[in-house]
Amino acid sequence: MNKLQTASLSILGATLTLAQAFSTGGFATRTSALPQPVQTAAELAIARPDTVGEPETVLLNKIIAKVDNYYVLKSDLEEALQSYAANGQPAPQKCQLLESLVINKMMLAKAEIDSVVVEDKQIDSQLDSRMSYMVQQYGSEKNIIEQFGKSLEMLKGEVRVQVRDQMLTRKMQETITQKTKVTPRDVLKFYNTIPKDSLPYMPAEVEVGQIVRYAVVTKAQKETLRQRLLALRDSVLHGADFAVLAKANSEDVGSGEKGGDLGYAKRGMMVAPFEGAALKLKPGEMSDIVESDFGFHLIQLIETRGAEYHARHILLRPEYNRLEVTEPTRFLDSLRNLIQLDSLKFEKAAKDFSEDKATADAGGLLRDAQSGSSRMAMDGTMDYAMFSILDTMTVGKITPVLPYRSDDGKTGVRILYYKTKIAPHTADYKLDFEKLQNIVLQNKKNKAIDEWFRKSVGDVYITVDPEYTSCRIFGTTQTTGAQASN
Repeated sequence: MNKLQTASLSILGATLTLAQAFSTGGFATRTSALPQPVQTAAELAIARPDTVGEPETVLLNKIIAKVDNYYVLKSDLEEALQSYAANGQPAPQKCQLLESLVINKMMLAKAEIDSVVVEDKQIDSQLDSRMSYMVQQYGSEKNIIEQFGKSLEMLKGEVRVQVRDQMLTRKMQETITQKTKVTPRDVLKFYNTIPKDSLPYMPAEVEVGQIVRYAVVTKAQKETLRQRLLALRDSVLHGADFAVLAKANSEDVGSGEKGGDLGYAKRGMMVAPFEGAALKLKPGEMSDIVESDFGFHLIQLIETRGAEYHARHILLRPEYNRLEVTEPTRFLDSLRNLIQLDSLKFEKAAKDFSEDKATADAGGLLRDAQSGSSRMAMDGTMDYAMFSILDTMTVGKITPVLPYRSDDGKTGVRILYYKTKIAPHTADYKLDFEKLQNIVLQNKKNKAIDEWFRKSVGDVYITVDPEYTSCRIFGTTQTTGAQASN
């Protein structure tokens, strides 16, 4: 058995499911050490808020490796080890982790050489998501400032650098592996190399569908938001600064802090109602009140540049916890009755009527967040509320109408369909084809990345601190003293 197969089997045997094992990135040779993006101290504090301010989180910023103009600090290595511990994962050896960090820096350096970029708008969107998560964890922006002892802008600046590097590294990986394909023959060949007595035992898995209807915004609530925006529009027309009003009133946290500035956008990037209104404006002009899926907007066009436009807005949203769910509940109750009478198939009903766009096109099927598979392990990794519901149901049944809240905070109701249950079993080629395919694909991607490293290592200048002279970075013992600072 070769090294690749041995590594794959060791991970397969140590995890509950092949899909979970695949998500850890552990199915390959040396380059499988490529880590998930290493967390910053701020993000570690989110995962382990009880450690904020403790002495062990204060790390010396000694440079231990340099790749062109990118540095690996000793604190990076220690934080990477902490992130594994915080996520309950066994940490790799320091040398292996150092090589992974050097590889990430090499990707950043090569991205610079090859002019691979990530747009600022994408970075800002990801940053906004992370900052929103922090607000949820700590309760308010004020609590975050007090907890970390620094301004929100300083904290965002630190996290933004990391977000940008993570996204750029990911884009480089995608660029390198974009032509990687897997055939059924590849999957069967891999499966046949695994000794039958080494195949892992798989837990029960389920397929679940949902049909979602969101709460209705009443006419009175819409009118209240319109009147508030009209008053703000009138203030701008009488000399008030749009940016100042956006900062004080907009409920789009990300752009609100920047005076509503959304940066340059290409056609098709924004939702249709917003873009349609923005493109009708001349620089400096304001729109009428615009309604979209996100709420109600007041838009001001700043300038255009070729096929791009630069706008800012003030966004007001309904109070979702006060929205009316009587009509959505009645609608889903009627739909459920039709499905139970076999007058309508659940999959068609989901495609035609579900307002959750992420699942509607797939006939309502929910997907595992890690593997992307429609089969979800029915164990401790499943959301407890979902587990509790399914545990009382039989396959083929549909729940009564249940309260629902989307990941982006929308309030609504849904019905769940218990479509399939796969009993616990030894890993099987046909039953677990999708997971095996993912493993083989990841192995091929890792091999492609490994070959890319070997070809590209000469394009960058790498030095490693003598303290780590025993580490065989890229399979060599050659290390040059890197600069160090305290």
